[in-house]
Amino acid sequence: MMVAIGNFFFRYRNLLFPVVFVWMLFEGTWPCVRDERAQAILIVAGFLAALAGQTLRAVTVGLAYIKRGGKDKKVYADRLVTEGMFAHCRNPLYVGNILIVVGVGVASNSLPFVVVGVPFFLFAYRSIVAAEEKFLGEKFGAQFEGYCRSVGRFSLSLRGFGETWRSMEFHWRRLVVKEYQTPFLWMTGFAFLMMKRSYVHFGYDAGKQTLWLLSAWCMALGAAFLFAWCLKKTKVIRAD
Repeated sequence: MMVAIGNFFFRYRNLLFPVVFVWMLFEGTWPCVRDERAQAILIVAGFLAALAGQTLRAVTVGLAYIKRGGKDKKVYADRLVTEGMFAHCRNPLYVGNILIVVGVGVASNSLPFVVVGVPFFLFAYRSIVAAEEKFLGEKFGAQFEGYCRSVGRFSLSLRGFGETWRSMEFHWRRLVVKEYQTPFLWMTGFAFLMMKRSYVHFGYDAGKQTLWLLSAWCMALGAAFLFAWCLKKTKVIRAD
């Protein structure tokens, strides 16, 4: 049952996941906390968690790339990737995603998102991993079983990371080409949440400076996104 659900989420995740983020828009209607100081703490903690998730994704993609989209929207792998961050966690990209989702969700101060959205994402990723593990177990057999015994599914162990880093080349071109969309999406979403919060709580006149700063930040993110997109489309930078 979990495998079937995981295959469904794997196929339609790009359509389903953004819909769940709509729950964050209810920040002002059903907040988790109302105290201003507590809200500020949630914003900082949420941003740091999301930034940690993005850092994990960046290191993972830069060291050892794994085909994340599958094949024909189905789980697929032509080899078992166990190097790079995959030597420290079997699903570092998903752990990074979860940190981003939880971080942005916490910062949103949206009770519906925390109660519904976060559990949805956790269940979705757990089911996707179940589907992937079934595929990998059937294709790679004993090799995958040994890998599972030595590396945690979601737990991240940094033991020996220094050796991993020194033994591999960091592919920054691949990072730019493959990863530019993720930071743009969550950082832009985060900025819009902060703009909404500032406007609702303080109004335009009182929060004008914050609104303009966040607007400039969004424009900078958009410019960086377009620059990376052009580099990819014109093949000035190729994923190595």
